[in-house]
Amino acid sequence: MTFTGPYSLDAARQLLRTPSDSRGELYAAADALRAARMGAEVHIRGIIEYSNICANDCLYCGIRRSNANVRRYRLDADEIMDVVRRMPSWQQGTVVLQSGETTSPEHDAWLGELVRRIKAETRLAVTLSVGNRPRDVYAFWRDCGMDRYLLRFECSDRALFERLHPDCTLDARLQCLRWLRELEVQVGSGFMIGLPGESDDTLADNILLCRELALDMIGIGPFIPHPDTPMDGQRNRFHDDPEMFFVALAVLRLFNPRAHIPATTAFDAVFPGTGRDLALQRGANVFMPNNTPGRVRRDYLLYPGKPCVDEESGQCAACVLARLGAIGRRVGSGPGHSVGLRSPLAGRGVSR
Repeated sequence: MTFTGPYSLDAARQLLRTPSDSRGELYAAADALRAARMGAEVHIRGIIEYSNICANDCLYCGIRRSNANVRRYRLDADEIMDVVRRMPSWQQGTVVLQSGETTSPEHDAWLGELVRRIKAETRLAVTLSVGNRPRDVYAFWRDCGMDRYLLRFECSDRALFERLHPDCTLDARLQCLRWLRELEVQVGSGFMIGLPGESDDTLADNILLCRELALDMIGIGPFIPHPDTPMDGQRNRFHDDPEMFFVALAVLRLFNPRAHIPATTAFDAVFPGTGRDLALQRGANVFMPNNTPGRVRRDYLLYPGKPCVDEESGQCAACVLARLGAIGRRVGSGPGHSVGLRSPLAGRGVSR
């Protein structure tokens, strides 16, 4: 099986409808394209979930503002730096600093100074993932040394997005992505697969929007609602056909040949022990282990069944290297920057 376009909604829809007995061919095509465009290296980007304090009330998320069952925390800069300094020895070229969303200017300044420390003391690339912020805040973080920003749009259907995210609009999210690109920051985004209320056209449109945004990195994963949220008990629409998560990943790769695509942790939540390995064999080329200190890992549960919550950072690092070796992939050297997706955010943009 080969795919060379057209990169249209109809083409994405047809690929997503690949019959079960032909999915192996789809996966092989995605993996071959990954190998041709991105090589055999897997870049390892370690995540530190430094705070679960969040001002938003997204209907599915375990750290939503209204969840009173969460023990809130924020790591101090020294504890974060203790982890960061060990990351090069774990063959990790990027640190991803992730937290709940906050609108505090004090936090913005603190985070900028932390980025400065990381850049001064290591050769790591720095990715931030802390939600919607004003353009001048993004510019400040860039000037401090931020290399990349990850902000998933989650769903291209405006009405569905805004029903699930009462504190945000899709236009506002896309505007943030536009600002980041204007600031020449490497831009990452992505979406959830199988949202209740999502249609086949929505999923196809999610993939098409990723291509239109010319993203440097695209992270996707299955919708898994947390039990302490209003969406508790609502099933993923692919509950009876979880292979669709990999189908979506493979089609995403075919539509985005030069984007970094991580094998996200949620794949292991659905396919314990094998999900991320399979993702790497079906289009993904980045692995993002959890480097959060073990004492707070259970307090950063966006969804149930999250793997590795009882481990420490060093254990996760060793596990990653073993998993990559088992599937015949090697660790990428250096920070794994964008391979050249520098076109402006075009297409539907914020007018979508």
